[in-house]
Amino acid sequence: MHIRRIHHVAVAHGDDSPLIGALVDHAGLTVTETEYGEGFTERMWPVGASYVQTLEATGDGIIERSLTSRGPGLHHLAFEVDDVEAAVADLRDAGVRVIDEAPRRVGHTLVAFVHPSAFGGVLVELVEELPASDLN
Repeated sequence: MHIRRIHHVAVAHGDDSPLIGALVDHAGLTVTETEYGEGFTERMWPVGASYVQTLEATGDGIIERSLTSRGPGLHHLAFEVDDVEAAVADLRDAGVRVIDEAPRRVGHTLVAFVHPSAFGGVLVELVEELPASDLN
């Protein structure tokens, strides 16, 4: 598996979190993408070539469950790879536990999650940016 860069660091929070204000007021960041999932709102905040991703729980779902069990804070770390399918195959072949057996399309990316047990308790997402020609 060849990791190109940290794609994003994802932070889970509730609707009363001071995180958003701090990203704007203290870090000078601006949201460039907002997507809505089942029970959460995802916002992408560019920082150089990478992002901070905020995951706001808006109802029942995976983010609310994460907040209930672990509280607000780091949700996952995402690495950009050249080929998510090949990276998942390499990890499986090495005996690493993966959550997603095959990549899935999310927005303009292909993603797959690796079980936290493989990275010392940290949930890891593998991300492959799709070329503009593949987005139609």
